[in-house]
Amino acid sequence: MEEAKVVTCFLVRRVAAGDEVLLLRRSQQVGTYRGRWAAVSGYLEEADPLAQAYREVEEEAGLAREEVRLLQTGEPLVVVEAEAGRRWIVHPFLFEVRPGAQVRIDWEHTEARWVRPEEVLAFETVPQLAEALMRVYPLHRP
Repeated sequence: MEEAKVVTCFLVRRVAAGDEVLLLRRSQQVGTYRGRWAAVSGYLEEADPLAQAYREVEEEAGLAREEVRLLQTGEPLVVVEAEAGRRWIVHPFLFEVRPGAQVRIDWEHTEARWVRPEEVLAFETVPQLAEALMRVYPLHRP
């Protein structure tokens, strides 16, 4: 079984109605899970997952390191995709987007949407996105 290590970066913003997390719809130009909703993510190319996380946030959301603040690093999550013969090792992170910072998505995504964290469960996402989110942000299932 092929193994792939990735980082998944959840971006949260604090608004009067409560926290919102950013979901991104994957474009038709990416290699996997086209059209599905995800967080900022990417293959782990550096030895340090946190360094890779900051790089992905900058590339995919257009946010510089000083525009976000690391809130939580989660335990890696193993996601087995038996049909494809792939085993993902997901390193989850939670970043707060600083007030005034503007998200600018790149070619990897066609749409960005801020949702309440528990709403992630209602979207057609990449495998086990809600479980990865729960590693860094407690969710209450309905």
